[in-house]
Amino acid sequence: MLLRSVNLVIRFLLEICALISLGYWGFQVGNRFYTKLVFGIGSPLLLALLWGTFIAPKASLKMPEPYRFILELIIFGVTSSALYVADKTILAIILGMVFLINRILLIIWKQ
Repeated sequence: MLLRSVNLVIRFLLEICALISLGYWGFQVGNRFYTKLVFGIGSPLLLALLWGTFIAPKASLKMPEPYRFILELIIFGVTSSALYVADKTILAIILGMVFLINRILLIIWKQ
């Protein structure tokens, strides 16, 4: 029971890490301040919009399970890749691995 609760907390922290990683990446790319601002703020906002619309527990257009899983794989693949591109390779690997373990436990425990 405690492990299941911890897994849900980790899930929430993964969502926050995904937003932060896209923001970090966005402020690292581009040479101009405007480009950094657009990517640094725009990419996390786009992720939050996708998450809230399709994946969140109270999503307005909740996706059925195989499609939801695929979208989550894409999202966390992109966020891990963003960290990798921003020269944060170890963080990228950790984010990807923690996501996979967390998602497997979510499936096993039907959370």
